[in-house]
Amino acid sequence: MFEDFKRRMMKEFEMTDIGLMAHFLGIEVVQSEKGIFISQSIYAKEILKRFGMKKCNPVTTSVETGLELRKNEKGDVDPTYFKSLVGSLRYLTCTRPDILYGVGLVSRYMETPDQSHLNAAKMILRYIKGTINDGILYTKCEDCRLIGYSVSDWGRDLDERKSITGFTYFMGDTAFTWSSKKQAIVTLSLCEAEYVAAFSAVCHGIWIRNVLQYLGFPQVNPTEVYIDNRSAIALAKNPVFHERSKHIDTRYHFIREHVKNKEVELIPCRTYDQAADIFTKPLKHDVFERQKTMLGMTKHGESSLRGDVEC
Repeated sequence: MFEDFKRRMMKEFEMTDIGLMAHFLGIEVVQSEKGIFISQSIYAKEILKRFGMKKCNPVTTSVETGLELRKNEKGDVDPTYFKSLVGSLRYLTCTRPDILYGVGLVSRYMETPDQSHLNAAKMILRYIKGTINDGILYTKCEDCRLIGYSVSDWGRDLDERKSITGFTYFMGDTAFTWSSKKQAIVTLSLCEAEYVAAFSAVCHGIWIRNVLQYLGFPQVNPTEVYIDNRSAIALAKNPVFHERSKHIDTRYHFIREHVKNKEVELIPCRTYDQAADIFTKPLKHDVFERQKTMLGMTKHGESSLRGDVEC
């Protein structure tokens, strides 16, 4: 596919083939027989230098366990400086899903940031300092099935009491898309929050299925989406409105149609096996590291250790 594309482009435009891609828009690419490793270590070092954190003490997680942040109408931190810092971190999430929750958290306070918000952002920088060479390894795999994970916390946002949706999708043993986003509505239960999260995950999954169809990788079977809340799964499969769901906006029931049409299958899983948990709340170090491994993250130089993985 790529060789054919390259030949066609070279016929239309004056081009020079300089070999395998090594850099793309600040993303470093290492290609080998084992797979493709992508990272942003050079960009991460530039961020640390730009914001005076080059010699900071590293930490082992991107968000402190139990951290609670609130809006402050009288912020004492320069908003321009804070926006520049958060914006730089946001681009780093292209290859660093492990900082996505933390970056999303501090992004809510860019209008009037205070010292607590700046400290949370700087903790992400301290975490980056200790994991500067982390990235994602995409190993060779014949399994082209699309598999998703969807999860939600409940009311973690202290200002609006809205929940956080987290989801990710895999092809093979590595995640290739991820999301952590505050929900648009206030939910009345964890079941409802998980249902709203599943709606977002299914919408994204249907879009990916269409893209794969266009690229010549049709998904013959329903896309499996793993959820660690059986009540939310039951709600998606139940066509009868009742006390628990009649108040939910009709658009969230979009998920039922795709379950009925066998485009998506919602499957229960243990919280221990929920790969998207890292996108909804702070985690202890051991759980955090296990979640990173589940997503396919590793360090540059250690990527060869996962090279023998076969699907």
